[in-house]
Amino acid sequence: MSNKPKKSQKYNIAVVGASGMVGSHLLFLLEKRKFPLGEVKLFNSGKEKTAINFLNKKYICKAPTLKELKKSDIVFFVSSEKVSERFAKKLSAAGICCIDETSQFRLDKNIPLIIPEINAKAIGLKKLISGPNCSLTGAAVALHEVHKEFKIRELRISTYQAVSGAGKAAIEQFNKELKAYCKTGKTPDIKSKVFPRAIALNLFPEVGAFDKDGHSSEENKIELELKKIWKTPALRVSSTTVRVPVLRGHALSVWVKTDKEWTIKKIEKLLLKTKGLKYFKNPYNYPTPLDAPKNLEVMASRLRKSKISTKEFQIWIVSDNLYKGAALNTVQIAEHIIKK
Repeated sequence: MSNKPKKSQKYNIAVVGASGMVGSHLLFLLEKRKFPLGEVKLFNSGKEKTAINFLNKKYICKAPTLKELKKSDIVFFVSSEKVSERFAKKLSAAGICCIDETSQFRLDKNIPLIIPEINAKAIGLKKLISGPNCSLTGAAVALHEVHKEFKIRELRISTYQAVSGAGKAAIEQFNKELKAYCKTGKTPDIKSKVFPRAIALNLFPEVGAFDKDGHSSEENKIELELKKIWKTPALRVSSTTVRVPVLRGHALSVWVKTDKEWTIKKIEKLLLKTKGLKYFKNPYNYPTPLDAPKNLEVMASRLRKSKISTKEFQIWIVSDNLYKGAALNTVQIAEHIIKK
């Protein structure tokens, strides 16, 4: 695949996980943003035959094979870590661009972890690129310019993560619990491997498994991935990740401490020019998860001074976990690759 495509050049693509939630949004965005598509191949686990209509054509998803995937210029992995591990490195070694939305390669020092608004240049000539966890994307985008100007030293984050972040089965469980509650007035104890507790009319501070120190895997991802994206190994990050009864849209309450002195006006100026961010200056005009679905930008509001430290401020951040947190970020990486 040429690094300097002609305007008419089209790209053969494969989507692994096409029948999943992120996969369907990925296909929608590829069409809506007029990505120059050549031949399209769609794959799923292969356990069930799934038909997908895309660009006025019907595709039957099947299990991926190395032979079939090698026919593509770009392969999008929006499936599982296991599938990405099986194919991505072999394909990239053969010169095929692979964009992996799973967590499989995010912390590999040889594989760039990319949010295009922040570090697209890190892609370079790499053929295997990883996308970040959806829960940290909002903070990474919103605070990037502030970090460059005032050097963020510490972040304390509370997340309010939507049910859709856990996939289709999680949404199905949520809907079952809501229906049962409407009938009986009680939230049922549905046996499921999706969530550790009932999610309808409830919330719980457990997103991923706990380590020996009591930190969840999601909390560890926020810290380690943010350090990598911002190239700040000394950054101190503490978070509590919480699953909430919201269908779509992750929200973050963030405390930010910097090394350098700032004013609210200076920070507002930076937020207003931050790529990929929509900042609401009026504190009453704050975004919520209901504003997030299919929104291409991260949204931020309620900027204010902390009452604890002169070098600390607080901010509220909301983003679409299925768009900027997953499918949109993946498409943006691909758009950057073909423009190089």
